[in-house]
Parts: sequence; C-alpha cells; structure tokens
Amino acid sequence: MSVLERIQAEIEGHPVVLFMKGTPQFPMCGFSSRTVQALKAAGAGELYTVNVLEEPEVRANLPRYSNWPTFPQLFIHGELIGGCDITMELYESGELARMIAETQKA
Repeated sequence: MSVLERIQAEIEGHPVVLFMKGTPQFPMCGFSSRTVQALKAAGAGELYTVNVLEEPEVRANLPRYSNWPTFPQLFIHGELIGGCDITMELYESGELARMIAETQKA
C-alpha cells in the first residue's frame, strides 16, 4: 500500500481525522493544540489523529494529497475542512459543532 493509499484509507475509515503535529494529549505546535481544543469544545469525543512528526512519509505526502500545504489538517466525512484558522472560524460560528454532531449520528 502506498503512502497516498494509506492516507486515503485513514481519511475514509474514520468520520473525523486530524493530521497534526503531536498528539491530542501532547500537541507539538500551537495550531494543532488550538484545533484539538476547538474539536473537543465542539463535542468531538474520541478523535482519530495522525502524528505527522512520527510519520515522515505522511507529513511529506499529505500536502500533495489534500492540496493544503500546512498542518494541522482536519477531515470530516472524507472531506478536507482545512487547518487551524478555518477550524476556529467554524467553531466560533457554531458550524463545527453541527458537523461533529452529524458524524456521531452515523
């Protein structure tokens, strides 16, 4: 399985996937930390995350896959939502909570 196939399998295999630097318990950058906090505040229970610092192939290839250059990268229902700024905007507008609630109905 190529790294791009693995990325796709992870995105399709979980309703919410966050590719981040570090882990939810120990984020290794402020953007990843704020994104995790917003997701938890929006009602995301168990987060499926991929630590790109421990996965150099994913870190190198995800920007090509998603056409998004930076981390973190949030995917909901297989769709790229964006990074920290977009996640924070969605959280503040209440939209992120709605999107998270939809993933938990499935």
